[in-house]
Amino acid sequence: MRKLTFITLTMILVLFSTILFAQSPKKVYTLADTLRGSLNAERTWWDVQRYELSVKPDYNDKSITGSNKIVYKVVGNNNGSTRMQIDLQEPLIIDSVLYNGKAKLKFEHVGSVWYVHVPTQKLSALNNVHIFYHGKVHQAKRAPWDGGFIFTTDSLSRPWMTVACQGLGASVWYPNKDHQSDEPNMGASLTMTVPDTLVAVGNGRLIFKKDNHDGTTTYQYNVKNPISNYCIIPYIGKYVNFKEKYAGEKGALDVNYWVLDYNYPKAKTYMPDQVHKMMKSMEHWFGPYPFYEDGYQLIDASHTGMEHQSAVSYGNRYKFGYMGRDMSGDGWGLKWDFIIIHESGHEWFGNNITTNDLADMWVHEGFTNYSETLFVDYIFGNKAGNEYNFGIRKGIRNDTQIIPVYGVNAQGSGDMYPKGGNMLHAIRHSLNNDELFRSILRGLNQTFYHKTVTTAQIENYISKKAGYNYAKVFDQYLRTTQVPTFEYYLKDGKAFYRYSDCVKGFNLPLSLKKDGVKTLKIIPAQNWQQVVLAKGQDVLFTKTGIEFMYYLKVKNTK
Repeated sequence: MRKLTFITLTMILVLFSTILFAQSPKKVYTLADTLRGSLNAERTWWDVQRYELSVKPDYNDKSITGSNKIVYKVVGNNNGSTRMQIDLQEPLIIDSVLYNGKAKLKFEHVGSVWYVHVPTQKLSALNNVHIFYHGKVHQAKRAPWDGGFIFTTDSLSRPWMTVACQGLGASVWYPNKDHQSDEPNMGASLTMTVPDTLVAVGNGRLIFKKDNHDGTTTYQYNVKNPISNYCIIPYIGKYVNFKEKYAGEKGALDVNYWVLDYNYPKAKTYMPDQVHKMMKSMEHWFGPYPFYEDGYQLIDASHTGMEHQSAVSYGNRYKFGYMGRDMSGDGWGLKWDFIIIHESGHEWFGNNITTNDLADMWVHEGFTNYSETLFVDYIFGNKAGNEYNFGIRKGIRNDTQIIPVYGVNAQGSGDMYPKGGNMLHAIRHSLNNDELFRSILRGLNQTFYHKTVTTAQIENYISKKAGYNYAKVFDQYLRTTQVPTFEYYLKDGKAFYRYSDCVKGFNLPLSLKKDGVKTLKIIPAQNWQQVVLAKGQDVLFTKTGIEFMYYLKVKNTK
């Protein structure tokens, strides 16, 4: 009976993958993609409550020995399926699985998916499986874009280890339910046993440090809050620490800086300055830092940087801009550290608010890209923010749509960054009410506090709170590669205008502004409309002026 059930499930998943491929001919989605990206019978009956991860990396052998105790709640009837899907990518191997610390469970695997045979369990029961594993670990080739475990050296040729695995998945280095929708409700612990010449740092707070008197030291860190699998990360190297209390919206926030010993002198002044400015801006626009219980850490990393929750990795070489480059091309990007601002912005969008499916990654990256504009706006002024946002627009490629197919762990176009940020900037300008816009951003972080979401929830929330239906605006920028055209002409004291080259029903309002001129708000559609202009309002209709504020092509037809 079990064999028949497995064959039936496989056939269904293959069919499902075929359907998805028909929708997206540029990529063939395999059974492995579907098993990784979908919520199937072996995943949906149990809900992760906590991870208790313990690892001992071997720097010389490039391998790991470890275990993960997964505490879970039975949320569905599993009498139709006596299996649970555990994800652990090759070449790592599961050695054994214990059920509630006693019974040894049988398991099998197909590629990177491991099926653990479990007994029938009562609804709402709290149980655990303790998974022991080992093996060579997939190494990152070009972190963080090509993920995996990173075995490298610092500039003094001393061992330095960490992980970057967003997209590729946390199952590249430890066993878990590798799906964004299921975060451990009661947090996670990370215990690391490392050579006693090195220091290990993890997410959240240090619980203990133990000298094993065998040339190794064990460190345990813990987070109390829900956390994405890919955000649980070890940092192992010649670290030193300095810390402070930051006076934030919710009171004193513990801030820890972990830097390589030779970076300490410059880090001592450089990092706090940027972190303070980041916190002031982000808390102003988005609300209180979402993980006060776990604190905030900024940690030297061998790659450029990642948004690891309460343990943000930093590798921007202590330079303003992105590795010393201005992403906007207008000068504003060289007045602050891109990695500290951008990766920390993910604490609100990506870590606090996390999408159920990787396909909705624009929620992480579009909002966090826009946090850069909001930072520039807050620190340097509104004009600077507008110029920065316009400058990053040159990075938009319109190669593929931002939201790809669901259920296969697919990631959409990199346009989710600058195009997502420009879309939000257009919505902000269309509202012409920064207090309302700010309340929407703060409301998102309050309403979806520590939750996983769909793009529909985010889109609907913005429309509801704005008092305007932006559904077609989201469709335009997230689901097509078209750049809408705003056509206009002036005649006899009137302006005539419409949208073309756009989705049916595209209705982005335009608030046209200029110092000394009365603001004009219009809602163009696909049919020609007209408005009588007040004295001087004709100057509001210029190609450069409108394109500067909105991501549109503008065409004067006469």
